[in-house]
Amino acid sequence: MAAPVAARAWLSRCLFSLLLGLAAAAGGAAPGGACGCSASRGRGDPREAAARRYSAAASGRRSAGRRPMVAIPGGVFTMGTDEPAIQQDGEWPARRVHINSFYMDQYEVSNEEFERFVNSTGYVTEAEKFGDSFVFEGMLSEEVKADIHQAVAAAPWWLPVKGANWKHPEGPDSSISNRMDHPVLHVSWNDAVAFCTWAGKRLPTEAEWEYSCRGGLENRLFPWGNKLQPKGQHYANIWQGTFPTNNTAEDGYKGTAPVTAFPPNGYGLYNIVGNAWEWTSDWWAVRHSADEVHNPKGPSSGTDRVKKGGSYMCHKSYCYRYRCAARSQNTPDSSASNLGFRCAADTLPELQ
Repeated sequence: MAAPVAARAWLSRCLFSLLLGLAAAAGGAAPGGACGCSASRGRGDPREAAARRYSAAASGRRSAGRRPMVAIPGGVFTMGTDEPAIQQDGEWPARRVHINSFYMDQYEVSNEEFERFVNSTGYVTEAEKFGDSFVFEGMLSEEVKADIHQAVAAAPWWLPVKGANWKHPEGPDSSISNRMDHPVLHVSWNDAVAFCTWAGKRLPTEAEWEYSCRGGLENRLFPWGNKLQPKGQHYANIWQGTFPTNNTAEDGYKGTAPVTAFPPNGYGLYNIVGNAWEWTSDWWAVRHSADEVHNPKGPSSGTDRVKKGGSYMCHKSYCYRYRCAARSQNTPDSSASNLGFRCAADTLPELQ
């Protein structure tokens, strides 16, 4: 059966984006595979509309973001790196960035929290509106795969699954009933903005996110230092084994982990890398000034939004993006089975 027009357009955009990334990676020395599809659905940026729609609900329901926020002290840090692992991602140059104090969610937004938001507002995610979302093949049942006759040529492990959304991460035959404390997935940038607005919060800027990720450390690869597994201990939920065919799950998880899993970083933030990609508020760009700046917010416009942190699908041989300086992008309407978020705030929301 022919794919719906929207689905065909989505696949076409995704394939184009993936091919660009893979072609760029082929020209460099570092692994930089596509960690998630960049799927344009042909819509404008509805951030202001989403904010207006949910600001009224937020005024009476700010206790909804019930998990604690962490006070992040203001300071100056080195953003980016002069030794980029993935050249085409714009990880460089290293530059001094000043950040004002703010608050950051201690954990990624969980299914439980997102369900409370949906129950309070009647919100419908973009994946639900469009009827499908991308899911990693290794997480799908044979029954679901049997009904799929499309794939992304450059990344055949990404399959468009009808009925896949935050409530059914692997399609209609899956459930989150035993994963309420796991990060919510299949949320677009627009969905994340709507949640954060409702909770009296906002998405962090890329600079705020990276500053928080580093946890007070300077020029380190990971939130805890330069060694991936200090003393043999796992500090993040990423891929072990051979991607994409064999995940040995040595860290205890084949897919997502509870948002409270693994040790926190120096600022007390959990799963700031690995587990699920996290949206930021910035538009995507790969050219950055080396000048010292204060509280940068990224370009004033663009087509893709920045996401940070990597996910449970990341492996050094393929997607070495679970470093603090690493970055990637998706269109604001994109959703996938490894993409979530956490919120930030200038002041502590009411009833926290």
